Amino acid sequence: MIIKILGSGCKNCVALKENTEAALKSVGIEAEVLKVQDMKDIVSYGVMQTPALVIDEKVVSYGKVLKTNDIIKILHTILQ
Repeated sequence: MIIKILGSGCKNCVALKENTEAALKSVGIEAEVLKVQDMKDIVSYGVMQTPALVIDEKVVSYGKVLKTNDIIKILHTILQ
């Protein structure tokens, strides 16, 4: 599983990355977590608001910092 955090590196982007890593640890999933900061790459996902969360090339959230529990729910949905 490859997870990308799209954003400029602002505090919200950092918070989303930290929450994502906490969610992965909580459910025992190993994944590669990448930061994507290049605006051309971010726009290529159709994202106009950051931070955004992309799991296996699918945008699952944008424009807000998801809480750890919200990310866990998304992970469970994807893994079913």
